[in-house]
Amino acid sequence: MARRQDTHLWPMMAAERQALAADLASLGPAQWRHGTLCGEWNVEQVVAHLTAAASLSQWQWLCSMLGARFRPAVHNQRRLEEHLGQTPQETLNRFRAVIGSTTTPSAHLPAYLGEVLVHTQDIRWPLGLQRTPSIEALTPVAEFFSRRDFAVASRTTVRGLRLEANDGPFAGGSGPEITGSTLALVMGMAGREAYLDQLDGPGVTILQTRLDRAAS
Repeated sequence: MARRQDTHLWPMMAAERQALAADLASLGPAQWRHGTLCGEWNVEQVVAHLTAAASLSQWQWLCSMLGARFRPAVHNQRRLEEHLGQTPQETLNRFRAVIGSTTTPSAHLPAYLGEVLVHTQDIRWPLGLQRTPSIEALTPVAEFFSRRDFAVASRTTVRGLRLEANDGPFAGGSGPEITGSTLALVMGMAGREAYLDQLDGPGVTILQTRLDRAAS
C-alpha cells in the first residue's frame, strides 16, 4: 500500500506514462529498435520493462525474484520478455493498458515514479524527443534518490557531494557542489552519463569518475 503522503504522485506517474505513449505512437520500426540509455535494451524492451513494473504486486515481485534467485537482472529480463508483444504496436498497446496502474511491489512511490521518469528519458534522449517532466514530479524523485539506494545506487553515487537544482527547490548533501536542472540531477544520480554535460560544479568530475568506475 502506498504511503498516504505520497498518493498525490499517482496522477504524475500516469501523466508521464501518457506522454510517453503519445511519443511512441509516432515511432517507425527502426526507432523501436533504437538503442537507449538503459544498457543493452532497445526502445521496445524498455517499454515492455515499464509495463512489467506497473503490473507486479508485492507478492508477484517476490515470487519472480525467488524464481530468479534474487538476481535482479534475471528477474527484469524475464518480466520484460513477458510483456513484449509480437509487434511494437502490441507492445505499445500493453503499455497503454497500464497508464493508470496503481500497482507497485512496495510503498515507495517516489522510487517507482523515478523509474518511469528515468526510463522515459532513457528512450527520449537517443531519439531526440524533447520533454521535461514537471518540477513537481521530479523533486520527490530527486529527494528519494539522494537519500536512498533502491533500484539504482543513487545515494552511494552522490555520497559526499552537494546537489542543488537551479530550477526548483531540491537540494541535498554536503561536499563538492553539483548544480543543474532537477532532471539532469535525477538522471545523473541514476547513472546516466549523457546528462553530466548539463551539470556544473567541482563535484561533476567526482561523479563522472564514480560512474566510469561503476560501468567498468
